[in-house]
Amino acid sequence: MGSPLLSVAEQLLRDLQRTYSETKQIPDDLLIALRFVFGPCALQALDLVDQRSVTCVSSPSGRDAFQVLGGSGRLYTCFTSCHYCPCPAFSFTALRRNESLMCKHLLAACLSQAMGLCQQEQVSDQQMTHILSGQTEAST
Repeated sequence: MGSPLLSVAEQLLRDLQRTYSETKQIPDDLLIALRFVFGPCALQALDLVDQRSVTCVSSPSGRDAFQVLGGSGRLYTCFTSCHYCPCPAFSFTALRRNESLMCKHLLAACLSQAMGLCQQEQVSDQQMTHILSGQTEAST
């Protein structure tokens, strides 16, 4: 998927952010657009947002990452700035087959951020180093 679709997705997320901040709802036209642009993972991502499964982890140095608790109970550290998630679905559908822009975890992080529904957690720079290297979760 090329950059024009990514631009459409980013605009869609900006529209969602604006509309949700004003109404605290997602209108049907935006839900349809989310499904059209992101495919079946859109509803799964919205479920993760509803379950408050997304945490924005920040450190004093200004680094941040999103940790998403997947349906299986596994925690994925996602990076919205570079559009990356370490889950197998992202590797397969987004990177290898180029069939989608992102997985449900990464989309949930983007949606939570746009809707202002992320849980926030502050960690030390040392803890963030461990999180970014994949060694530990934020709450350990």
